[in-house]
Amino acid sequence: MKRTLTIGDIHGGFKALKQVLERANVTENDKLIFLGDYVDGWSESSQIIQFLIELSEKQECIFIKGNHDAWTEDWLSLGTAPDVWLFNGGQSTVDSYSNYSLEELEIHLEFFQRMKNYYIDEENRLFIHAGYSSMHGPEKEVYSSNYRWDRTLWETAVAMDKKLSKNSELYPKRLLLYKEIFIGHTPTLHLGIKEPINKANVWNLDTGAAFTGALSIMDVDTKKFWQSDPLPKLYPDEKGRNRD
Repeated sequence: MKRTLTIGDIHGGFKALKQVLERANVTENDKLIFLGDYVDGWSESSQIIQFLIELSEKQECIFIKGNHDAWTEDWLSLGTAPDVWLFNGGQSTVDSYSNYSLEELEIHLEFFQRMKNYYIDEENRLFIHAGYSSMHGPEKEVYSSNYRWDRTLWETAVAMDKKLSKNSELYPKRLLLYKEIFIGHTPTLHLGIKEPINKANVWNLDTGAAFTGALSIMDVDTKKFWQSDPLPKLYPDEKGRNRD
């Protein structure tokens, strides 16, 4: 039976990615939708990209572009390495590419360039890294950076009155556009929760793999999910994006 599985922010944690794919018993029949931020954090960013390139040749994969992926794309394309990127995990990505040839770097750049800003499936479910601000949906978004940086969509879903009817004038118009919305970007750890969270019709799959959390993968139909070990356990000699 073919499943549609979505995967949260990985942030260089290749060991965690391999764990969740194994724990979810992923096969080549499954459709995989990655929500972005493959890089920046733990030490295996380039290895993840190479793995995903090869994985996409074996089965159906959708790759959404996250803000960290956009930074890495700019570095591969233009050589730009802003301090804010390096400080927020970019240095680990740069280091992971130290032994790559120019040809290999070009192949990886093309992979980043092919990533989608968002994806809407046949059941009107939206998959996007961060969110969008337009009440008419992401296709009407004025600033494309919102796909990768917006937090207002998630904040709106979190703050909503659970008793609010969808027929109410006060119900956020953005949330009425899709059956369900799957995002990453804002770690659930901010709410003190280590598992995927559902607020209104929004599912947040960023369970803090860049920090002290685990990586999560979810069956979008059944909502069953699997998680890796906490990333600090998998990379005991590294800090990831933790400051301490």
